[in-house]
Amino acid sequence: MTALPACPKCACEWTYEDGALLVCPECAHEWSASETAASAETVRIWRDANGTELADGDSVTVIKDLKIKGTSQVVKVGTKVKNIRLVEGDHDIDCRIEGVGQMGLKTEFVRKA
Repeated sequence: MTALPACPKCACEWTYEDGALLVCPECAHEWSASETAASAETVRIWRDANGTELADGDSVTVIKDLKIKGTSQVVKVGTKVKNIRLVEGDHDIDCRIEGVGQMGLKTEFVRKA
């Protein structure tokens, strides 16, 4: 038997299924099961190359030489990057690297310092 979610309106735990809907016997609130699944927030966790959890403001170290597109510059192994900002998108980290400037990095090429 699967556990049904509590009523989002009154938090009653005695909800039941009525066809495609979930019903609360106390307040008579009806909602679909897909609404419950869509409302559940998923929190993304960023991890470095070693599996350590990263957070905004952390310092990381580059673990691989990274060529910078459009230039002949390279970010060398061991370069320390301070005060990172985690973002959604094709690159996970927005940061500023001394001597290079503003950059986007992927978490798979850094480790937490």
